[in-house]
Amino acid sequence: MSHRFFDKTRGGLIVSCQALPEEPLHSSYIMSRMAYAAMLGGASGIRANTVSDIKAIKETVNLPIIGIIKKDYPDSDVYITPTMDEVDELVKADVDVIAMDATSRRRPGGKTIAEIFPAIRRKYPDQLFMADCATYSDAVQAKELGFDIIGTTLCGYTPETRDISIPDLNLIEKLCSTLDMPIIAEGGIWSPETLTEVMSIPGIFAAVVGSAITRPMEITKRFVRAIRHN
Repeated sequence: MSHRFFDKTRGGLIVSCQALPEEPLHSSYIMSRMAYAAMLGGASGIRANTVSDIKAIKETVNLPIIGIIKKDYPDSDVYITPTMDEVDELVKADVDVIAMDATSRRRPGGKTIAEIFPAIRRKYPDQLFMADCATYSDAVQAKELGFDIIGTTLCGYTPETRDISIPDLNLIEKLCSTLDMPIIAEGGIWSPETLTEVMSIPGIFAAVVGSAITRPMEITKRFVRAIRHN
């Protein structure tokens, strides 16, 4: 399993540098500086949203990139790289890995990931794909469909997992012990202590941290809540 992404990120921290249009730091330039700061801090990879952000980040840092395109469709709750159109854009942007929602939820047009991914895999046989999963069954299906990497990105964010405390260490342990493929822990890692706990799980490949590093509005909210609850 030798590929720039695997060689560079194994055992490391991938930093998610994203800001949605309604957020104060929404700017490809600002995200490129976030990525640069993350690189200087020791990040081994970057996760980024939108082609414009990815291009700006690629001009600033030479780290492997997990690319996504978040896009809302009126007939679906799936918004992380929902269709072939977004995949096509990310391939053109030359990202190391393309991450997609791999949950059981219906996608635009009523399709499932099992219906659309085989065509994507055939079209781009050499592209690495990461399955953003919510449950163990999502991950098993993703492996069967031909995804290269499993992430726990959507655990805690779907109707059936909303009440689960994240990161779900039991889920991560189960994935690492039963699926023979790279498992990346993502979601709910808010402290170095939690990251240490996650990375001590036997077989874990890497971890993604986003909000705790690159979303100052959310970080501030957590500190303010601490004061109010005191």
